[in-house]
Amino acid sequence: MISIIFLLLMIIRVIEIIFIKTDQTWVGENIIHKICCILLIWIALDMLKLHWSDLGFSKQGVFTGLKYGLALGVSTFFLSYAAEFIVLSAIGKHPSLRFYITNFSFTQTHSNGSSLLAVIVCMIGNVVNVYAEEGLFRGLFYQIGLPCRSRKAANLIQALFFGIWHITNVINPVLDGSMDMVMAVFIGIGYMLLSGILAYEWGMCAALAGTLWIGVSEHLFNNFINNSLHTVTETGADELMIIRIILSNILSMLFVLSISHKRESCRLSGEGIHKGANL
Repeated sequence: MISIIFLLLMIIRVIEIIFIKTDQTWVGENIIHKICCILLIWIALDMLKLHWSDLGFSKQGVFTGLKYGLALGVSTFFLSYAAEFIVLSAIGKHPSLRFYITNFSFTQTHSNGSSLLAVIVCMIGNVVNVYAEEGLFRGLFYQIGLPCRSRKAANLIQALFFGIWHITNVINPVLDGSMDMVMAVFIGIGYMLLSGILAYEWGMCAALAGTLWIGVSEHLFNNFINNSLHTVTETGADELMIIRIILSNILSMLFVLSISHKRESCRLSGEGIHKGANL
């Protein structure tokens, strides 16, 4: 079921990326397939007799989850921007921060300016994007996987599909000749790994919190900050964005892993104490 839903949405995604190219318009986001994604989730929920709350969009823990997700995003990106600035300064450039809206891509960037309208459109696009992707991967795919797989396996499955989902970002650069196949394979694998790391982390957050709100919040913050806050030098913009993205992903994953490990240790310790008391 996961494969069928994913294949159908991937076909719609590829069609939009190649032929419609909504991300290169004033919308700045390939949003059509995300809307189709939300509609398909609705249909799947009706067939499975589930509700959005069953996916993790429950009313309980909304503000707590959003708060922790935002804190996770702000802290990791603060450190990653600092590292990017240090490297740029070390190689003789003079970086500064600029606020303007672009689409998020390692390969093709389209600027929509810094007007209020551009910011609002970017925010709406990101909300739809996050709602669709978190609902599909950390929500629907994870729930479908649980009855026949362990929690870790179900999380790994959704993370794998989320990584494959982002390989499509190299399609247009290959078609327009700005990227050869060797580089496309390299960048595609990079997209898959980075996206997969975040997907697995957000799945862990969902397991720890019982809702999707931590992942939703960090996902939304990550997308918006990459769309809007850019490092600019005399020779270009976001030249070492890869450092920022990799470091923020790794830091975020390490932080969540440490919390998960600590909670598991406390649980095992508690079980040991309980068994000792029984003895």
